[in-house]
Amino acid sequence: MSVDVVIVGAGPTGLMLACELALAGVQPVVLEQRDEPNPHPKANGLLGQVVRVIDHRGLHERLTGSTAAPAPNSTYFMFGGLGLDLSLLTWSPVYTLPATQQKIEETLAERAVQLGVRIRRGHELVGLSQDAQGVTLRIATAEDGYELRTRFVVGADGAHSATRKLAGIEFPGVHHDRMTVRSAHVMVSPGWIDPGSGALQVPGHGAVPPFLPHRTEHGGFSYAPLPGQPPLITTTEWDQPAPVGPMTLAELGDSIQRVLGVEVPLQQPDGSGPHVLRRMTGGHTRVATRYADRRVFLIGDAAHVFGATSGGPGLNLGLQDAVNLGWKLASTIHGNAPAGLLDSFEAERRPAAERMIVNARAQAALIAPGSDVTGLRELFSELLTDPAVVARLAHLTAGADMRYDMGPASAHSLAGRFSPELTVQTPAGSARIAELTHSARPLLVDMTPADVFAEALSDWRDRIDIVRTEPLAPPAAEPEAGDEPPSALLLRPDCYVAWASSTHRPDSTEVDDLRDTVTRWFGAASCGHHRCAPDLI
Repeated sequence: MSVDVVIVGAGPTGLMLACELALAGVQPVVLEQRDEPNPHPKANGLLGQVVRVIDHRGLHERLTGSTAAPAPNSTYFMFGGLGLDLSLLTWSPVYTLPATQQKIEETLAERAVQLGVRIRRGHELVGLSQDAQGVTLRIATAEDGYELRTRFVVGADGAHSATRKLAGIEFPGVHHDRMTVRSAHVMVSPGWIDPGSGALQVPGHGAVPPFLPHRTEHGGFSYAPLPGQPPLITTTEWDQPAPVGPMTLAELGDSIQRVLGVEVPLQQPDGSGPHVLRRMTGGHTRVATRYADRRVFLIGDAAHVFGATSGGPGLNLGLQDAVNLGWKLASTIHGNAPAGLLDSFEAERRPAAERMIVNARAQAALIAPGSDVTGLRELFSELLTDPAVVARLAHLTAGADMRYDMGPASAHSLAGRFSPELTVQTPAGSARIAELTHSARPLLVDMTPADVFAEALSDWRDRIDIVRTEPLAPPAAEPEAGDEPPSALLLRPDCYVAWASSTHRPDSTEVDDLRDTVTRWFGAASCGHHRCAPDLI
């Protein structure tokens, strides 16, 4: 048996890639070692730009049950336990989506099955060999085993990835052993909780805001009243020996006493769970030496892992890895891919992981206990009164500071950035751009009076959606200095702007730049030459 793509791992990242491929007309096979989805709670939500990615695929409504567009946090967030006053910004990139990893995985699995994806649970990858035409996999099951032939393999099988090991890709990094993180679902007496803000009222500390880390000279503390489940309390301590044996609620209580200096009465949560009760000592920060080896690719935790930080960086990055790789693999399989397209996956996504390492290390340094760190925090707090500093850190936290290289024909300041939030008029009525990208196809939005750009791409209609429209609302994004609102946008399937123009009467140079960009990312026109469309100028 032969298939186009095998995805190893049916966690959120692997399932997201499966959905992306299916939307692009490629039916992958997903192999999962476990017989059932992992019941143990992990991440508790999504943070930053990945929330907009989810929205652009129509998954935000599935996860939240709301038809409303995601709204950014424009009030308050934290970086390293220090407050970011987001009200200082004209636009905030900090989006949040509270949803358990189980809910995200369940939603993506349902979507994948709807799209025709085959998920084989209880199938373990145990062997891999490559040749010029494809990859032969050896799969073990409870009964026996079999071989599977495929054109491409994608490892989405976590930090201990069998795919990565079998492909011979190294995973260098560092181990951190000073930090101990304890987390548990608990019940707290209502008398400790402020009914208005949801903050935990802690003697000697005042109101500890929900979901945000609270630092003391002895460690860190957070209280997260998650929807649909008991509150999650987490402590972080440095250089504190951890006991041998399973984590207990009493151990968490002792840790809270050391960190806060007060006793917080805790009770076991109601219901059968599963409930979090875990201790994590140390952590790893690692990035694979390469994200691809010929026909084998790595995404998510198989490619990068991070020490304990807030914001679920691994899941946020992994979902975006999947959206970046999916359309590039599909284009290659369909025979439309220009030279070097698959190479751009690592070129774009490795810097995102490296940037996250900077973020994670900076936040870990700022939240650590000690008087020297306290002095650093005092200086940092002064800097955080500057809107420019707040904007820089908000974009870093949200992963919105990444800009891809779209080539010399894409000089507009929007090029290389994620799609602006724009509402346009379509034949079916007004629509947000996010609602026009559910199909995961390239999209040209032409708002020029004569539709010159749309006509220039007539020979790419087999692979690009074209919308002629008028803007109903300006982009909800911080404008670059000197920029005018866009009159046309070309979005890649991952919803990054490949090209943009602010000209309402384009000349032949701008039309040629658009065609060059389309050829760079989506291949030559159907007629075989990227300049075959009629001269409309």
